Amino acid sequence: MNNLHRLDLNLLLTLDALLAEHNVTRAAERLHLSQPAVSVHLARLREAFGDPLLLPGPRGMRPTARADALREPLRQALEGLAQAVAPSTPFDPAAADQTWRVAATDYAESAILLPALAAIRTLAPGTRLAVLEAVPPRMARQAEQGEVDIAFHTTEGAPSGLRARPLFKESYVLAMREAHPKAKRRPSLKQFCDLEHVIVSPDGGGFTGVTDEALAEAGLARRVVLSVPHFMAMLHIVAHTDMVAMVPERLVRGNAALKIMEPPLAVPGYEMTMLWHERRHRDPAHQWLREQIVAAVGT
Repeated sequence: MNNLHRLDLNLLLTLDALLAEHNVTRAAERLHLSQPAVSVHLARLREAFGDPLLLPGPRGMRPTARADALREPLRQALEGLAQAVAPSTPFDPAAADQTWRVAATDYAESAILLPALAAIRTLAPGTRLAVLEAVPPRMARQAEQGEVDIAFHTTEGAPSGLRARPLFKESYVLAMREAHPKAKRRPSLKQFCDLEHVIVSPDGGGFTGVTDEALAEAGLARRVVLSVPHFMAMLHIVAHTDMVAMVPERLVRGNAALKIMEPPLAVPGYEMTMLWHERRHRDPAHQWLREQIVAAVGT
């Protein structure tokens, strides 16, 4: 039977009831229909399947071999359809077993995911969180195909076509080790330029950033002597050498190994945004995860 368009849902529900009851009258009562209406449905089903489906017997009706073969697949299909159209139930984090996949840089791991992790683990202990490398050109496709649930990116330059929630605005501070020879007071602009700087270059090998752009506008330049691809490596280097770095403030907040101070020039910050696809927007579990992240970062 390959003419599925000839069968509407009401006919399939009637067939399911007939296969369960083996009796037109009882099937009609179960469906809240009249007996003649169920008889009409049975006639249409016999025509559609090219099989009598149910035959008269000594104790009601006996299913044919075709009807017996239909019974379990039809029941499973109707149960699946009922679940698909049922109203979404509230998310219960204590009973959840989801695996969430998040695209994040090591900065976002530290500044966004780490603050949210304690609440997620406490409230939803059966869930798991997988952090994937954030590759901006892939984010929209990964979200659309369900490969990631959430991604983090600066608002400027964020991939288009995704739902977005601004999380916070970030500013830059000057970081150096606590025992650095220049840690006693805020350096002058000249002293700042003379210090040895380490910079994060996500694409690899870059020696300029927004700080250098701000200095260039004033006709100045600093000494960038090291370029690394990750913030965590940069912080380790700053904590154990006399190199300094301009770093996002949230990344070093509360770090006792570092001396943090305002830089001697204004450097533009940025805004961090949480991104997700429309297909996940109304999912109760996804909504709960987004709420935990928003609450953790303090907005």
